[in-house]
Amino acid sequence: MTRFGIMTAPMQVGYQDIQQVWRDADDIAEIEHAWLFDHLLPIGGDPDGPMLEGWTLLSALAAQTRRLRLGVLVTSNRFRPPAMLAKIATTVDVVSGGRLDFGIGAGSRPSHPLAKREYDAHGLPYHDFADSVAALGEACTVIRRLWTADEPFDFHGRHVRVTGAYGNPKPVQRPHPPIMIGGRSSALLRVVAEHADLWNIPGGGDIADVAGRSALLDRYCAEIGRDPAAITRSLHLPVSYDQPAATRDAIREAADAGFEHIVLGLNPPYPEATARWVADEIIGRVGS
Repeated sequence: MTRFGIMTAPMQVGYQDIQQVWRDADDIAEIEHAWLFDHLLPIGGDPDGPMLEGWTLLSALAAQTRRLRLGVLVTSNRFRPPAMLAKIATTVDVVSGGRLDFGIGAGSRPSHPLAKREYDAHGLPYHDFADSVAALGEACTVIRRLWTADEPFDFHGRHVRVTGAYGNPKPVQRPHPPIMIGGRSSALLRVVAEHADLWNIPGGGDIADVAGRSALLDRYCAEIGRDPAAITRSLHLPVSYDQPAATRDAIREAADAGFEHIVLGLNPPYPEATARWVADEIIGRVGS
């Protein structure tokens, strides 16, 4: 059964507009999950336009909703030390009463200049992609241990080093919030196979390519003895307000390819009663 959600990138849009969409979606059963993204400067539109920080905003929205599962699609592992991120995520899970889906990824590639500039602007180091993928695996290990370990622990990896690390309180969800890893590279899919409960990839283009990435993930799971069915396949699809039929067709293709978790990307300016429009014109008509 397909589970539908929305994504409102906190870019080129005001807080009140996002707040209204989420509050409305919280009352619409067809919309099961809601997402933000994790950038510090705009990656589209006016490069000097408004941008809200994702995890801070997520905590605010968690306090104002009661039903939606929620998360960041996906957190850049380059922005925050993993132990700090684990504490932030725990706080959101507590605030939400156990509704967090923890999204994380390696971070933007150096080939994306609009993404790279946000690292320079905030004094953040920017390593090559191979380095960031390796760091992601270590981060997932440390974050999970902070969520589950009963005693302080040390971890001295190549990329992540913590001494006397301990998480208290623990997340509401046990053993821990579901981990979603986003990305498509072969190296990253090996991290997905080892650590993820959900895997997300952008869609809206060649579904055969996306399905091929999913098949590769199946293979990597088999190599380490993990059941591929243990990882839910998630697809982010941009919504066309003018051509909703195209979005519905993309959803049907995704479902046929085994993607049961659909995130519908909503760009501002939002149409009136956006969440209800999504439920009626997209979700409610997929089967028609």
